[in-house]
Amino acid sequence: MPLIAETCVATHRGDRPEQQDRVALFRHPTRSGLLLAVLADGMGGHAGGAMAADQVVIRARQNFEAYMPNAESPRELLGGVLDEAHRVMRLTRFTSEQDPHSTAVLFLLQRDHASWAHCGDSRLYHVRGGRVLHRTEDHSLVGALERSGRIDGEAAVRHPRRNVLLSCLGGDLDPEIVHGEAGPLPGGDVFVLCTDGLWSCIPEHEVAALVQSLPPRAAAARLIELGRTRASGLGDNISVAIVKLVERTPAAPHFVPGLR
Repeated sequence: MPLIAETCVATHRGDRPEQQDRVALFRHPTRSGLLLAVLADGMGGHAGGAMAADQVVIRARQNFEAYMPNAESPRELLGGVLDEAHRVMRLTRFTSEQDPHSTAVLFLLQRDHASWAHCGDSRLYHVRGGRVLHRTEDHSLVGALERSGRIDGEAAVRHPRRNVLLSCLGGDLDPEIVHGEAGPLPGGDVFVLCTDGLWSCIPEHEVAALVQSLPPRAAAARLIELGRTRASGLGDNISVAIVKLVERTPAAPHFVPGLR
């Protein structure tokens, strides 16, 4: 049965003086069934963080609009976006007082196949049946500690150095870009992209239950609300993108009296 994607993006400044997150969703201008979601969490003084996150979204939109699936693989598209954004940030450091860096998550849907790429500690969750089937690994100090078994997930959220990244766009070293894919996908699967302002306040099992049980718009609103409440006035920027696959029932044939 054909699938359609129900989508929503949402963002909130939180308790920060500036919004340095960016989130967007694009549908391909000429090819149906092609969709790209992009999320970035910028960092850097003198508005450098906002500029960095903007570059991720700009490069994603431009490259996606020119994307030809028969000539370019999803991995090439997503990796190219992140590589170009990284290079622009590096150049900006030499031409201004800004010091732009950013995390990034890109998600590409081609009918019933998904591909993604990420760098930093912004996350992608793949949810099926109300449970997290896959979660991207954070490129952060506490992420490495958690993977080594030295701390658990609860301790990672409270760790005093939880904001230290081991890889991001715009840094001195080439970014660590990790790719993933899934498919063919069944109806009911949900993909969630989110910044640390959200996942640090809401456990992944709760995120999964919400996005599975609610339409994307309602789920996004509820996640933002929970994140703001639990931040208790100390919240970071929050951003989320939700893509939910829904089976579409074929339309019944339309008969006009007198015609065959």
